[in-house]
Amino acid sequence: MRIRLAATTAAAAGTLIALTAVPAQATEYTSALKIRGVQYDAPGSDSNNCSTGNTKDEYLTVKNYSSSRTVNLKGYVVEDAVGNFFEFTANHYLQPGDYVKLRGGNGSDSDAKNVVYRDNCNFIWNNDKDTIYLYKPSGSRADVHSYTKSGSDPDRNGYIKFHS
Repeated sequence: MRIRLAATTAAAAGTLIALTAVPAQATEYTSALKIRGVQYDAPGSDSNNCSTGNTKDEYLTVKNYSSSRTVNLKGYVVEDAVGNFFEFTANHYLQPGDYVKLRGGNGSDSDAKNVVYRDNCNFIWNNDKDTIYLYKPSGSRADVHSYTKSGSDPDRNGYIKFHS
């Protein structure tokens, strides 16, 4: 069983209530940034130990699908169904067609290696099912995807691709 972060603020609880009222796949958003895929089940036995665990092997890929516009990730938020979230607080520019892997665990963010670490060793994505929300700095949704291990990952490798 994974250790999950608890949403502790009233604002997060209010957001959760608002999010659960809307079907997850109801709209195709026009945002340049979209969730390309998720490694929701890190290879090996789950361990959120910061020095020896495999949290860093769980990641979400966010891609800039624009053909001409560079997008700064600063202010974008990634959230799961129960309100665990990560906000990109630093400037991280994605050129057209570029992507970033948002990894768990600790590490050095790198534009050259297309990686940002959550600096949190707790897993965020459930191994059985979850919903992933991507929000713009304005608070509007950029993308959303729900998955189930049995329905979305037929080869059971722990990775699901949403957009090519």
